[in-house]
Amino acid sequence: MATLKFKETSPYVQRQPEAPAEDYLYKKYLQNMAAQTTSIAPDDQVFNVAIFGLGRAGTIHLEHVVSNPRTKVVYIVDDVESKWEAIKQYWRLKDVTFLTSKQSDLVFKDSRVDIIVVASPTRTHEYIITKCLEAKKAVFCEKPIAEDDRSIMKCYDIAKKVGKPLFCAFNRRFDPSFIEVRNRIQRGEVGHVHVIKTTSRDSPLPTIEYLSTSGGIFHDCMVHDIDLMTWVLGEYPQKVSVGATAHIPEIKALNDFDTVVATLYFASGTLGQIDLSRNSNYGYDMRLEVFGPKGMVDASNEQPIHSVTRQNGLEGPQKTPIWYSFPSRFKLAYVTEFELFLDVVMGKKELPIKANDFIAINKIATACEESARTGKIITLNWKKEELPL
Repeated sequence: MATLKFKETSPYVQRQPEAPAEDYLYKKYLQNMAAQTTSIAPDDQVFNVAIFGLGRAGTIHLEHVVSNPRTKVVYIVDDVESKWEAIKQYWRLKDVTFLTSKQSDLVFKDSRVDIIVVASPTRTHEYIITKCLEAKKAVFCEKPIAEDDRSIMKCYDIAKKVGKPLFCAFNRRFDPSFIEVRNRIQRGEVGHVHVIKTTSRDSPLPTIEYLSTSGGIFHDCMVHDIDLMTWVLGEYPQKVSVGATAHIPEIKALNDFDTVVATLYFASGTLGQIDLSRNSNYGYDMRLEVFGPKGMVDASNEQPIHSVTRQNGLEGPQKTPIWYSFPSRFKLAYVTEFELFLDVVMGKKELPIKANDFIAINKIATACEESARTGKIITLNWKKEELPL
């Protein structure tokens, strides 16, 4: 009876706790529930989508377009005709038209097409984007937009002229863990940032066929870390110092690197460090850490089944592995960025990544590669209009 005095009234007459902000999946569930009792706004519509390329990224985007209630696939453009029938059967795409790239003009000319998702090889991006925008269709594109700054600006200028969004996908900005870190940093929880670190180690080892056309580790891989770091901080570095090597003979033969460590120096005094590897045999290693005088915030590796541990013999507790690769680790980020893109198309939200952002990231990546190849510290000069808001 000693604790009877602590007995409370029934929980049914008390205010129940609401789901914490971190439970993003429950928040989505509530949105889905609300949709059952809320009439569809007049400006909501189902967008007809064409997808260019069904490789690594294209397959990810196809799943999200097929499952999204706001979109419908009408065209798939891919040159590997032998897989068309299997794709059609698996995804139940009986009403979808499959084309080769030589037939893609049919997509550009079709007035029914609202959106085009570009996930084809890098060298094709500029042509497809230009044709899409000139046909007044919104574009969702895997990076890069094009292979040089002049071509990138040309694409964005066309988008502005025709009044259609050009969305470049830097998916890590849309990862719930990284968003939480940024929000806490922007609220000043660690104070002025002294050190920010990212770790990106690829799993599985990319094929030589992919690497030979990827654009190299700096523009294919490091751009994600640069974008994440500068997005969290809200500033660009003044200089960079980079060490890089190729431990794998086949990658060295491509005049590329498989291991990179970069230091970025920011005008505010913040130091940034990027740790890259093309080959992580224990899973897709993605981490972010931010340290300041008031404390530290980090996003460590996620596990698919994080609540399960096991013990065998005298080996001690063992946890499940981390996510194997990017389609699983950033699945929610891919979903979130596509949802935001649809809101942009509808005029509900603004583009989160604009031309100046993309060109700045490209400029920093180029400086990092120059530092790695020359062994020098490279200084970056920024005009006022180039700096982030």
